[in-house]
Amino acid sequence: MAEQRVSRWYFGGVASCGAACCTHPLDLIKVHLQTQQEVKLRMTGMAMHVVRSEGVLALYSGLSASLCRQMSYSLMRFAIYETVRDMLTSRNQGPMPFYQKVLLGAFGGLTGGFIGTPADMVNVRMQNDVKLPPALRRNYAHALDGLIRVWREEGVRKLFSGASMASSRGAMVTVGQLSCYDQAKQLVLGTGVMTDNVLTHFLASLIAGGCATFLCQPMDVVKTRLMNSKGEYRGVIHCLRDTSHLGPLAFYKGLVPAGIRLIPHTVLTFIFLEQLRKHFGICHRVT
Repeated sequence: MAEQRVSRWYFGGVASCGAACCTHPLDLIKVHLQTQQEVKLRMTGMAMHVVRSEGVLALYSGLSASLCRQMSYSLMRFAIYETVRDMLTSRNQGPMPFYQKVLLGAFGGLTGGFIGTPADMVNVRMQNDVKLPPALRRNYAHALDGLIRVWREEGVRKLFSGASMASSRGAMVTVGQLSCYDQAKQLVLGTGVMTDNVLTHFLASLIAGGCATFLCQPMDVVKTRLMNSKGEYRGVIHCLRDTSHLGPLAFYKGLVPAGIRLIPHTVLTFIFLEQLRKHFGICHRVT
């Protein structure tokens, strides 16, 4: 009998937090680019503007909210996807078909996206704060302070502002990341050329990151605008219409920094996850 290790339910959240600590500055720049009403600065220019205006540490504004988001959104979607996948794989004595992986990824992403919406909204606001004039800044001390203040000042419903887009984006990202990663890894290992090692994990996660970036960018732009709004949008349709006035490419504003952020985040997440599984996973014996 061979020994196989599977993830514990919380490994996805832990791995995502590790990746977020490395890629947070890229996420912050992406948010700044997406919330521009007109294209004034590109990625490098925006990064230099933030550093000159607020200092290097400003690139980590909102890190506590980002980690809070990963421990709600990412933990939930990984927990659902990996738990159900491992259960079905064990029952069927083989890997799931790709369409089942897509459906499972979409469900896990929808659930995780909804649960992580409050932390995601605070994350967007804290990241965007540094580019606002001092009089307009919200100045949340940390993620918990932001959540409490939104609840007290704007109501519980505001905590879930943009939940529909966050859930939809979560579904697309999870399909692009988890489902495509599993399938890419299965195909790479199926060639017999490569073994289950870090190089395989890197290649599969690189493919998954590219798929996730392309699938979710339009939803990510609308979600960011909704969460950062101060009441100027009546809902998702109004935000979509307003964004469309800037042209079709407005939905892919920040695509390059989004890819530069999401692809490394995906690669690091799966490398961390595979190492956690290898060293601390639950042992299963398979015939």
